[in-house]
Amino acid sequence: MPRPRRAGVLGAVPTIVGLVAVVLLAGNAWMVTAARPHVYADAGTIPANQVGLVLGTSPYTRSGERNQLFRHRIEAASALFHGGKVEHLLLSGANPDDTYNEPRKMYQALIEAGVPGDAMTFDFAGFRTLDSMIRAREVFGLDNVTVISQRYHCYRAVFLGRQRGLSTIAYAHPQQDERQSLRVEAREYLARMAALLDLFVLDTGPRFLGELRQLPPDTGLAADKKKAPTLESAPE
Repeated sequence: MPRPRRAGVLGAVPTIVGLVAVVLLAGNAWMVTAARPHVYADAGTIPANQVGLVLGTSPYTRSGERNQLFRHRIEAASALFHGGKVEHLLLSGANPDDTYNEPRKMYQALIEAGVPGDAMTFDFAGFRTLDSMIRAREVFGLDNVTVISQRYHCYRAVFLGRQRGLSTIAYAHPQQDERQSLRVEAREYLARMAALLDLFVLDTGPRFLGELRQLPPDTGLAADKKKAPTLESAPE
């Protein structure tokens, strides 16, 4: 007797898988379509913003090789700063222990690229893209920001920022590979769906918030916002 029931369950599997695939593709298409007009690959035509938000990644891959995604983000951030498209850089990434610190690695690389230390601020609590975008507004008091990352990542960051009230544009390095590895592409598809769940179902917030940390006055932030000490601007 149990065989027909089991066959019915198994027969429903393709339908369920199909529905999941449709939802996954539709969610991704919505996010990319909504964000695409705000993602630029030309440093000459991107609108100027006072602050550029550099999203963190490791300078090395799991195999120990130099991470080209990291290099391209550093080159993009440097190009925008030296081209006058941003005045200040907010370096946001993970800092789980003493051996792994994305913001400090970005800072060191940008110093080598000629960006002065006082033009950079750390955000050590950018554990996820969602955290970085919300903290840019709620902790660092930004109303407008230019995200700096790879194109596939920029779509999600722009979508998250704009959905949370942060006027967000993004710059993707023109020399980056348009297509990433299958693993990266698949992970990003899932990350976009997780972002939609965070926004519209779970109402997820960042792991840490805290008091407002005013960026340097020359970034032109609203003077009536509560001031607080800035984060340190140089590594130990």
